[in-house]
Amino acid sequence: MSKYNYDSKYLKGLGVGDFLNETKVRAKHIAEGENTIPTSIYNPNIIAKQLHPHFQLGIVKEVIDRKQAKSYVIAADKNRGFTELAYFEAGQYVSVTCEFDGKFMCRPYSICSAPKDALKEESTYTITIKKIDNGYVSDYILNNWKVGTEVTLSGPLGHFNYERLRDAKNVIALAGGSGVTPFVAMAHSIVDNEEDYNLTILYGNRTYDDILLKDELEALANKSDKIKLVHVLSDEVRDGCEHGFISADIIRKYAADDYSIFVCGPKAMYKYEQEEIKKLNLPRRRVRFELSGEYGDPTKDEKYPKDINDVTFNVRVWVRGEYKDITCKNDQTLLRAIEEAGIRVTSDCRSGMCGWCHSRLIKGDTYIPESNDGRRLADKKFGWIHPCATYPLSDIEMEVFPNC
Repeated sequence: MSKYNYDSKYLKGLGVGDFLNETKVRAKHIAEGENTIPTSIYNPNIIAKQLHPHFQLGIVKEVIDRKQAKSYVIAADKNRGFTELAYFEAGQYVSVTCEFDGKFMCRPYSICSAPKDALKEESTYTITIKKIDNGYVSDYILNNWKVGTEVTLSGPLGHFNYERLRDAKNVIALAGGSGVTPFVAMAHSIVDNEEDYNLTILYGNRTYDDILLKDELEALANKSDKIKLVHVLSDEVRDGCEHGFISADIIRKYAADDYSIFVCGPKAMYKYEQEEIKKLNLPRRRVRFELSGEYGDPTKDEKYPKDINDVTFNVRVWVRGEYKDITCKNDQTLLRAIEEAGIRVTSDCRSGMCGWCHSRLIKGDTYIPESNDGRRLADKKFGWIHPCATYPLSDIEMEVFPNC
């Protein structure tokens, strides 16, 4: 730059000739500079990219058999250019992408490993998948994933995590079946001193033999006096365990004066717990339900039209200016029909909340269960839907916007 020192005192005494000469000095330095465009990458942008990647490429490093379930340890796939997996908050999930039989499917699974595992030299997540009836994608994963399988994941998603500005210092976790997985990650975060609160896990199963991740849960509880594990068995009476379902009375038995409730499990459990939790008269901010995936059969709802049953509708799906005609049963979500027709779309939560499958309804009537309607008011006004929570009541014309 110039030989001059540009302080305010000097600038006041700068003559016109000297001032004009500065343009020549600057032009000289520009001509002598490198013939490249300078770039700047701000540190917040780097951190944002690390924490919120659009997708992640992983590889299965270990498979752990657990009777009716398997745990998969997934590492960053360095051979495909990924050196690390994104750090996550205990309680979050990833959406797993599977492509088979000419179909492109996404399913969400909670991360059940310690958040610090993502920061290790070999960055890893662990997800646990339980065998379920009619589990189309879960069956595929359980039957096909092995050590060395390449997988595609979303970044960490969801808000089922402890928040000290919202939640009480004491958390009562109500878990059912594989719904215990996010609480395993929370227990890890407490043991590792990454989070500071008291966690009591009321874990419901039919029998003692059905308990998933039992050894890991008990080991974590033994490592910290902030973690308490209580097994609740519905079909078996056993010493040291509660019997029945996780009722309001059982919750009161283990709750402190001020507490939050987190719930994760099957849909039948959600319906039961919603009624039991009402008896506790907790503030709304103190109760958190994890997203539960697809709603299931809507025809049993009181608000569902009684004259529509076992009907298949025609659906025209527009994608990037072209359309494909498919069919969809009345008790099937539009998203599932689209996926089964081989149309590639983006979805994550499959519960009507995250908005990744946000689509435009051009024509037709639909049914959207209130509990899974996560649309904004503007979406409802201008005809936008979340296909993962939308069922056809007539022939449909719609447009999807794949982000892949």
